[in-house]
Amino acid sequence: MHARVVATSAVAVLAAVTLVSPTSDARAGEVRTPLVIGHRGAPAYAPENTLPSIDKAARVGSAWVENDVQRTKDGELVVVHDDSLQRTTDAKQVYPGRAPWKVKDFTAAEIARLDAGSWFSPAYKGTRVPTLDQYMRRVEHNHQSLLLEIKNPELYPGIERQILKVLGNDGWLDRPHLKRLVVQSFSAASVRTVHELKPALTTACLGAPPVSRLKQYARFADLINPSYGSLSKAYVSAVHGVRGPHGRPLGVYAWTVDDKATALKVAGYGVDGIISSEADVVRAALRGR
Repeated sequence: MHARVVATSAVAVLAAVTLVSPTSDARAGEVRTPLVIGHRGAPAYAPENTLPSIDKAARVGSAWVENDVQRTKDGELVVVHDDSLQRTTDAKQVYPGRAPWKVKDFTAAEIARLDAGSWFSPAYKGTRVPTLDQYMRRVEHNHQSLLLEIKNPELYPGIERQILKVLGNDGWLDRPHLKRLVVQSFSAASVRTVHELKPALTTACLGAPPVSRLKQYARFADLINPSYGSLSKAYVSAVHGVRGPHGRPLGVYAWTVDDKATALKVAGYGVDGIISSEADVVRAALRGR
């Protein structure tokens, strides 16, 4: 069973890279199906940003997944969205006197004790917060591709270099893997730092900067990834009209799109990718248009 899942995922990855590479140069007059990225894995089916979540994403056909990376008190990189552990773990029960349970205030060993699955379903009791190294190994095992978000970089000085070190140690900075990896952040300064440290890496800025500033962002970002509510066809066209640091038109990934109507709407704008917590629903909608 697992072998079939892996094989299916591997084919999906190759198809996705061919269909809509993050650095594709094809634009004018072309009807394109956006790449669909599983937001935090498959959070409709399994606890977000966990290994079971990306395993489930593979099983429902998500060749690309998205995650969030932060740093512990003792310098370990972990995959978790909120800067607090309260929502997605039992930190409040395990460490009752340590509110507000910020990731940066706990060691890796302390976080490894936490249950990151029971809040979602009893079936996931005992699921742990993965380290970035554990996460990358599972993504590789599943033959998936990754949109990695640097979360709250202002809280973690030097996190960009540290992330790149882990990625390099896990073999993700060679040419084949670079086709399967995008690093993004809401912090333009953080994205710029990643580009300066590893110019060959595809990078993305979250948000919707003014059209007048797109050329500034294009010095270090290959993609502009806004909330779907801030998008219009004119804005997507404006982004596509600017070339990024690798000489190709900037791309646009819209987030977080979880229903058929919105998926069809943003696809009609010409976006290159859609980040979704209901990736299977969005893929089905796009196949039917």
